[in-house]
Amino acid sequence: MQHEPQTEAEKAAALREAGRLLFAGSADFFYAADKLAILPPMRGHEIAFAGRSNVGKSSLINALTGRNALARTSHTPGRTQQLNFFDIGGGKLVLVDMPGYGYAAVEKAKVAAWTELIHDYLRGRANLARVYVLIDSRHGIKPIDAEVLDGLDKAAVSYQIVLTKSDALKKSEIEARLDATRTAIARRPAAYPEIILTSSRTDDGVTDLRASIARLLSERGEA
Repeated sequence: MQHEPQTEAEKAAALREAGRLLFAGSADFFYAADKLAILPPMRGHEIAFAGRSNVGKSSLINALTGRNALARTSHTPGRTQQLNFFDIGGGKLVLVDMPGYGYAAVEKAKVAAWTELIHDYLRGRANLARVYVLIDSRHGIKPIDAEVLDGLDKAAVSYQIVLTKSDALKKSEIEARLDATRTAIARRPAAYPEIILTSSRTDDGVTDLRASIARLLSERGEA
C-alpha cells in the first residue's frame, strides 16, 4: 500500500512533486477560439489564466510548462486575442490562456468582443475547475480587476490570485502587497484564500503554482 503523507511538510513535498510531474510531461497547443460557438468540446478539467493586458500571462504559462514559446509573448498589450487551449500531460489537464482585459492596442469594438467572449466562457464552461487571476504585484488589484472578481463571484467560479512580476518589488513592498491583497479578497465568496507570488523572470513561485494546480486536481479526484 502506498504511504500516505502524514505531516504538513510531507504533504507539501508530495504536492510539489505531483506538480513537477504534471508539467514535466507534454504541453501542446491544440485549439483557439474567438467566439463561443466554436469552443472545443469539454473534456476533463480546465483551468484558465486571466489578467489585465500585459500582466504576464503568456510568460507565466511558459515558465509553468518549462517551454520558452508555448504561449506567445509580446510587449504590446492585447497580443492574445482569443481563447487558446493547451493540453497538459497528455490529457491530464486543459490550460486556457484568455485574452487580456482592460487596455489593449486595438479598437474598442474588438475589446468589447473579447470581453463578451470571456464572460460567456466563464459562465458556460461546466468543466472549468478554477480561474487563476493574475495581478501585477507592482500595482495590486485595480478597479478593472475588481470588476472581473465581482463577475467570478457572481458566477460562483472558483478563482485564485497570482501576483506576477514580484522580482520588481523589495521585500517590504512584497509583504505590504500580500497583506493588501488578502484584505481585498477576504470577503469574496469564490476566492481561494491562498495567494501565490510569482516571477516569470526568476521562476520564483512557479513551483508553488504547479503544486496548487496539482492539489486542485487531487481534490477533484484526478491526481
